[in-house]
Amino acid sequence: MNPLSLDAVRGLMIAAQGVDDRPRPRPTKKAVRSIIRQMHILQIDTINVIARSPYLVLWSRLGDYNPRWLEELLAEGALFEYWSHAACLLPIEEYPLYRHVYDSWLGGRAHKWLEENAALAETVLNHVRTNGETRSSDFARTDGQKTGWWNWKEEKIALEYLFYAGELMVRKRHNFQRIYDLRERVLAGLEGPTDASTDVSLAEAHDQFVLNTIQALGVVKAEWIPDYFRLSKTDTKAALKRLEKQDRLMPVEVEGWTSPGYIHPGDHKRAEAAAKGKVPRSKTTFLSPFDPLVWDRARALDLFNFDYKIEVYTPAPKRKYGYFTLPILYNNALIGRIDPKAHRKEGIFEVKALHLEPGVKVDDGLVTELKSALRACAAWHKTPQVVVRYAAKSGLAERLSDY
Repeated sequence: MNPLSLDAVRGLMIAAQGVDDRPRPRPTKKAVRSIIRQMHILQIDTINVIARSPYLVLWSRLGDYNPRWLEELLAEGALFEYWSHAACLLPIEEYPLYRHVYDSWLGGRAHKWLEENAALAETVLNHVRTNGETRSSDFARTDGQKTGWWNWKEEKIALEYLFYAGELMVRKRHNFQRIYDLRERVLAGLEGPTDASTDVSLAEAHDQFVLNTIQALGVVKAEWIPDYFRLSKTDTKAALKRLEKQDRLMPVEVEGWTSPGYIHPGDHKRAEAAAKGKVPRSKTTFLSPFDPLVWDRARALDLFNFDYKIEVYTPAPKRKYGYFTLPILYNNALIGRIDPKAHRKEGIFEVKALHLEPGVKVDDGLVTELKSALRACAAWHKTPQVVVRYAAKSGLAERLSDY
């Protein structure tokens, strides 16, 4: 195969992530499940400026879908929730790979707390055994304190640690709040290899996580692999050696890289076509800060030359771009960011600011694509009027706004 250009690498990653411009039918619940399987992972975050991150990641790929489908897939058992790259929704078929996490740093920490608080843990577990679906709100707070993000009541802590230890699973969510049940009840009757006793060794799990990463990103450098599933560099290196020895991945030459890249064998034909110039092209869309395409900030800088930081935790006077900026994907590049806010009551999709990267040329094609993406995002939010307050390029705000 000919060496891959960096443009080809970007295009292959965009296609692997499902944000390419291939024509797609009107989205369905089946398509939601399919795209999560394609990414292998959907990070959960609660910030709700325009939409919580998992819903926004799906919109970037599917367009005008029904967010309720994601909740239904979790409740139906097509997905499960656990810790992966972070707190994530994951394909139920991959549940056996995560059994070892119960004994990792997270599971170990949970077991330690549960041992130290055995009586409370058993009380909470018995409540779930007896009553089934359980919420934190089912337990009244008795210490006189106010519950907050960093001040959970003891029963909530117990529920979380029982979840981390694998005793409980999240059966579903209501208003984005977890509803817990016993693992065996959640898994009972599900199709596929989801039983907790499924025999997957730790090494086999690491091998599959590495393969899944390569498949999800299209083309990777070795140093990009650990971040996707939060593997250690040591475990990643060992898995790569095993997989290369078994011919389960394909090294490829990339122009400008001093070490080989890797592709999944199943993507060989697509990579070969890209090497010959048939490079997948991106759709124009906006990405969540927790989108797999950009959540590894070092990779985004390395491949797209896009220096990105979420400024939620930066004091307002020190913010450069805005509270919750979304990267703009256009023509296989990350060309800038928007700082949006959906005002549902007023029906207004406000863009407080739009910043383009240096050197981005504003022409009719870019304006048309940006306006189309803004209107699509606004329509999905049911805030049809787009108002751009500020754009760094003169006259651009007026061209994009619906006044």
